[in-house]
This record gives sequence, structure tokens and C-alpha cells, in this order.
Amino acid sequence: MKPSSLAVALACLACSFPLAAHERGSRQDGAAQSTPGARADAPAAKAAAGIDAVDPVLRAQILLERAWFSPGEIDGAWGGKSRLALAGFQASRGLEASGQLDDATWAELDKDAAPALVDYTIAAEDVAGPFLPTPGDTAAKAKLDSLPYQSAAEALGEKFHSSPALLAALNPGVPLDVAGGVLRVPNVREVAPLAAAAAIEIDKSDASLRLLDAAGVAYAQFPVTSGSPRFPLPIGEWTIQSIDADPTYRYDPALIDNAPPGDRKALLPPGPNSPVGTTWMALSKPHYGIHGSPDPARIGRDASSGCVRLTNWSAQAVAGAARVGMAVRMVE
Repeated sequence: MKPSSLAVALACLACSFPLAAHERGSRQDGAAQSTPGARADAPAAKAAAGIDAVDPVLRAQILLERAWFSPGEIDGAWGGKSRLALAGFQASRGLEASGQLDDATWAELDKDAAPALVDYTIAAEDVAGPFLPTPGDTAAKAKLDSLPYQSAAEALGEKFHSSPALLAALNPGVPLDVAGGVLRVPNVREVAPLAAAAAIEIDKSDASLRLLDAAGVAYAQFPVTSGSPRFPLPIGEWTIQSIDADPTYRYDPALIDNAPPGDRKALLPPGPNSPVGTTWMALSKPHYGIHGSPDPARIGRDASSGCVRLTNWSAQAVAGAARVGMAVRMVE
């Protein structure tokens, strides 16, 4: 995949819009809950065994991310996306897909002996920027040269697949915008790359994207935002037409569900805070694609006009395992 500035014309919504309360529940991504099946003595037991003593929920999220069964943005809170990631991981390991952190599941997760948290020294480039607030107005966005991160904390959050709030909580007293500071961060960067996929499956029922091997078995899973009652996920089989990094976005209010009155067509610059994030995979269904997002915390909690939205880092991982011409199966 070569970086390009492909102008993307979408039918999907430029800015996500919240689901109704009853629909949020159906997307399996409600408020944080207590961890089902988590052992109360897990940190002490792991420390005694020589494993880094990390809160079990946070450790599970990090190990799932490392195993390519992503809980989405790592935040240390157990919710629907974490349960779905765990169930997918369990199924891939021949365990009961309960979504429960039981002993058999911990045994599989702990086969990854890498520490869950590692030290990272904030580099000069991490805080160099430019950092700019993202305008809410489309015309104002179109006047910019790029849509960069809004802060060093946001950039570091994406680098470590984590919420900036989690990084701040893990590092009290360490500013996230000063080079030279040493942070404790989720160990998600030194991971074996994904194998090439044979196909992609997007499941409306649990808002997940899965990479399938030649036998049709899922070996990676990511949470997504996909469709709405008015613009549902286009069920059927499609193909990937192109794969592009750092795409520009061709905004057309005629294709947007709730475009403000008076909006005009506009070409928005690339960047992590672009409406399509840092990656675009065009599908054979016109105006539809799989792409990144400027707001990783909202994945699975919002709706789109049919396109499939992932975190920027997950979209990049999927793009690396995909190829032009690959089948993309959308199921209910």
C-alpha cells in the first residue's frame, strides 16, 4: 500500500451521530461493567508467578489487542467491546466463547509473556506538532492544509491504542506534552504483523470486522461502526477496489444524512482527524468504504451512513492484511 491523496467521495456520514439509547445497547457497547469471571486475586497471583502485576481488566485488553482481537480504544474499563473481543479470542483458541475471563482463557492469554506495560520516553517528534483544534464547520476544515492531531496527548493515545485519560491515569504528574518524560504505556507496538487475509467479514449483529484465512476461520477481529436504520450496512458480497493511506475526503452534502442547510461540496485535507481518518479502502458498492475515524472512543457507539468505520490503528492493520480485489462479505 502506498500513501496517496485519493479524493474520497462517500455516502457515509462525514461526522458520526449518536445512536438512540436502545440502539446503543444492541451494539454491545454500553457503560463499563464489572469484569465477569475476573479473579479477585489475579494481580497477586500474576506477581507471584513473575508476570507483571497489572489490573486484570487492563491486562486483558492489552493482551487481546496484541493477539489481534481488539477491544477498540484501550481504557481499562470492561464493556461490550471487550466482551466481544474476548469471545472472538476464545473461539479462535477452541474455548467456549463466553466472554468471561476464566482460568482457561487466562492460560491462553498468558501464553503471550511480553509485559503488558512498558516504559516509553516521550520523543521530541511526539510533541512537535503541529497540533490544531479540528473545526466543526466543513468549510473551515476545507481551508486547512491538513487535519492533524489536536494535542500531543491525542497523538500519544493513538500511538498506544489508548485513551489519553488512561495514559494520564497511568502516569500521574508526568505531562504528556513535554519531551523527555518517561511514561508507562500499553505494550502494543512490538507485535508480529498480521498475516495476509483471504477475505473480510463484517457482521452487523455484533458490529465486528473479522479477517478470515483460506479456510474461512477468523484470526483477527476489530469493533466497527457500520450503518444506521436509514443507511443500513449493505448486506452482500463486495470487493476492495483501492487501498489508500492519508486520503482526502470529498464532502458532498447531498450524500450526508444530516448535513447542515447551506453546506456546499468541499474537499477536506488528509490527517488523523479527517472524517475518514488515516486509511480508506474503497468497495465495489459505489461511495462505500472501510476507513478510519477521528474519534476512536466512539467506535461502536455511533451510527454511519453505511460505511464501515474503525479506529485509525485498526484500519491501518486491516489495510495491511488486505489487497485490491479481496472479497468483503457483509452479513447480518
